[in-house]
Amino acid sequence: MLSFKLSALLAPFFLGSLASAALRDGRAHGNMAPSPLVPRVTAPTEPLKSANGSTLPPITTIYHFDQLIDHTNPSLGTFKQRYWHTWEWYKSGGPIIITTPGEGNADGYEGYLTNVTINGQIAQEANGATVVIEHRFYGLSNPFANLSVASLQYHTLPQATADLVYFAQTATLAMPGGDNVQPGKAPWILIGGSYAGALTAWTMASHPGVFWAGYASSAVVEAITDFWQYFEPIRQNMPANCSADVEAVITHVDQVFTNGTAAEISDLKSNWGLGSVTHLDDVAGALRNNLWDWQLLDPTTGPGSAFFNFCDALEVKSGQNAPASGWGLDNAVTAWGKYWNETYYEYLCDKADPQTCLGTYDSSEATFTNITVDNSARSWEWIVCNDVGFFQEGPPGDETAIVSRLVQPGYDERQCAYYFPEQFGNATTPAPNANATNAFYNGWDVKVDRLFIANGQRDPWRYATVSSGDVNITSTSTQPIVVGNGYHCSDLGTSAGLVDPTVLQVQQESLKYMKTWLAEWTPSTNASSFATYNSAETSNGISSSPAPAVPAVIGGKAVNAWFRQFGSN
Repeated sequence: MLSFKLSALLAPFFLGSLASAALRDGRAHGNMAPSPLVPRVTAPTEPLKSANGSTLPPITTIYHFDQLIDHTNPSLGTFKQRYWHTWEWYKSGGPIIITTPGEGNADGYEGYLTNVTINGQIAQEANGATVVIEHRFYGLSNPFANLSVASLQYHTLPQATADLVYFAQTATLAMPGGDNVQPGKAPWILIGGSYAGALTAWTMASHPGVFWAGYASSAVVEAITDFWQYFEPIRQNMPANCSADVEAVITHVDQVFTNGTAAEISDLKSNWGLGSVTHLDDVAGALRNNLWDWQLLDPTTGPGSAFFNFCDALEVKSGQNAPASGWGLDNAVTAWGKYWNETYYEYLCDKADPQTCLGTYDSSEATFTNITVDNSARSWEWIVCNDVGFFQEGPPGDETAIVSRLVQPGYDERQCAYYFPEQFGNATTPAPNANATNAFYNGWDVKVDRLFIANGQRDPWRYATVSSGDVNITSTSTQPIVVGNGYHCSDLGTSAGLVDPTVLQVQQESLKYMKTWLAEWTPSTNASSFATYNSAETSNGISSSPAPAVPAVIGGKAVNAWFRQFGSN
């Protein structure tokens, strides 16, 4: 059984109002899809003590690492990459467990240092230390003072994987003996969830011999441009009456918006208070927001979640629940509109007018032009538009639709051109280079020794993982795949295992594998050469646009003249 401290029992996922706010902020506006960001967890607040009883620095202590701006050209210098670190259970010879939350500001993810997460559970059992490192171009870990297209040339998957390797090989950790724990001297375990889970697999595959073991939760390893399957686990697992009524409404919306009269179209837009939204695909696409709220769910989620409030609004009438077939189209359209107008719109858009919040056709909007640092939505869109896609659209015509078919990849590709006009030139709907990403990292077919893969049956990102319904990937003893009934990254938080035995089983299996793999580790001086495999990776062509003229670099900051040339709008 897992050995939980009392603090673990009292620390559920942040899946209430804080998570809801984070998801809304991550969308930037109401028609932006959520990224596969790993959930936050609450962390213990009591002072931590080391194995010898000494008081440790607070887990909120921020450390800085001199990270290379460009791993193919170290002469460009370094920037300050933030990380968090503790050694509550560490004993000499124990592993270093490192994670990045991926595509977000890492401040607030200190819970992943503690045993309220699987990271800390592994550290506690194996006498290890934990590290959370902020991904380049997120939060305050930025090589340059803005997120211009010129700056973002250094925001690539190869650079991100190389960051993790370079940190492991060269960082001096604050703990006693922290200058003598590089790979080969100590086993390093790389853990990630969601995009960071994919990054775990990609890093271990492209940089073998650095991380002894890995744990990839809900890892979106297959880049998919037209990712309509995002909504399939939602459709398959949501209440049947709610699914039936949503399908009926979406079918009606598509019929009216495609073939209806001007009056019929106007009336239907007004049902959701969206008469002022100019483009019909923006109106139809906005209805995805109620389904995107599924990503906030977790086995620990209690009453009042946004998704189930939405379904209750459609399916509970006069205190009575609808049958499995739902109440039917007329009631569903009216009820959805009432819920949207009276409750949901303010939750989604606050005080913004509908065109500003939900419109996507004005390239001068701040959503597209804001290049200030710590704009996670822009940094993620760069990876989306160049490397992975993951556009969450309506399905093909032969599939059941709970999302409008008026929204297709071109809808999002057009917005890529708005975000990054200098990158895409005259292309009005530039397609991400997802095929190149999959060709290099092997997508669903990624093969890594000692990589534990955990997935959730109810995860909306499941079809981009090796547990996709579109493939049949075999679990092996060196790359086990264990699936619970969780949602997105549910297995990373120990609280989910306390209420869902299938998630607990995933966690227990991971601890068993980690114990076995750590027992097989021996010190070695024959770790692979960083320079050799890094140069091989960065020549693969991913995000291969020519690098801009590079600024002179002093202490990680570029000279002002360069920023005047490539500066903010």
